[in-house]
Amino acid sequence: MDVDKALQTQLGNIEKKTGKSLAELTAILKGAGLAKHGQLRDFAKAEFNLGYGDANTLVTVVLAADAAAPTAEHDPLDAIYAGPKALLRPIHAKLIDGISGFGPFETAPKKTYVSLRRKKQFAMIGPATNTRVELGLNGKNLRGDERLEPLPPGGMCNYRIRLTEAAQVDEAMLAVVRQAYDAAG
Repeated sequence: MDVDKALQTQLGNIEKKTGKSLAELTAILKGAGLAKHGQLRDFAKAEFNLGYGDANTLVTVVLAADAAAPTAEHDPLDAIYAGPKALLRPIHAKLIDGISGFGPFETAPKKTYVSLRRKKQFAMIGPATNTRVELGLNGKNLRGDERLEPLPPGGMCNYRIRLTEAAQVDEAMLAVVRQAYDAAG
């Protein structure tokens, strides 16, 4: 039996059951403010309606990923999505997951947002309030999503999209982000 394949299958089933990606589940667990495995497992069972085995596997994978992560002092996203803003981190994770499918780009964490760039910056992602993430986009004549708001000239971005939940990161919105990505080189 291939243990890695079985684990991947179980994680895929957890994603289907919850309707959330592994990145979203990880962000929610990390944002729960709990440190112990048992506490996180019980939280996952209640929050995602998972059985003991699935919740236990999910927490084990999340904690193992933290242990295997580079020994940097901290993840810059922890500071950006701290306190009540922690609940917004799944939106950020889903955006990055969608944008990652476009191809290579750099991320540059700032104090209150993350800049995404190719040859030039094409997007900024960060919490605007405790209940909303703003996606700033650079590009000319972007179109294709009614949520796209033009911004006044001279700012850091030409457009913005306001997001209050991860489900709003959909194909139409990602198509607009793709326009900005392509224009950035």
